[in-house]
Amino acid sequence: MLAAIPSVIIGLWGLFVLVPAIKPVEVWLSANVGFIPIFNGTVLGGLSFFTAGIILSFMVIPIITAVSRDAIKAVPDTQREALLAVGATRWETISRVVIPYCRSGLVGAVMLGLGRALGETMAVTMVIGNADKLTAFLFSPGTTIASKIASNFSEASSGVFTGSLVELALILFGVTLLVNVIARVLVWRMTSVKAARE
Repeated sequence: MLAAIPSVIIGLWGLFVLVPAIKPVEVWLSANVGFIPIFNGTVLGGLSFFTAGIILSFMVIPIITAVSRDAIKAVPDTQREALLAVGATRWETISRVVIPYCRSGLVGAVMLGLGRALGETMAVTMVIGNADKLTAFLFSPGTTIASKIASNFSEASSGVFTGSLVELALILFGVTLLVNVIARVLVWRMTSVKAARE
């Protein structure tokens, strides 16, 4: 159900519910764990990389979970029952049969979720703060390539401005394509290793 909710609705929920709730957490972390560089800085108002990461996790985890569940259910019951019959514990069955059998499906699920996170635009745009600066501070406002394109494309009037946004879109496309190629190679290697063992 969470995967079917439009990203604008999740972004609005993040803006009106999550941002006010996360600001005290950011202030507490900055005050108590500020010796770690990613927590060291001035907390502005909840619009930050941290909030955007939480929103993305809400959007990505249901996809990863659903695909992983399907991959785990695809493991034949005979495989599980065979190991349980020889006295293996439930954890040994999971670690020695289920996970190796469906590893390529689990990797595919994680990469599918990562692909969704890379291209997410609206929810992230609403909660990241849209500040054009590069910082290691987790509670600082920032921007992503997708949110930059979405925020500025309607205002792009000159050829250079429009060209720079199109270039950003090409970079985003290249990164997404690279992630998909890496995922495909990982899945292919895992299936070929599994086939060689059998």
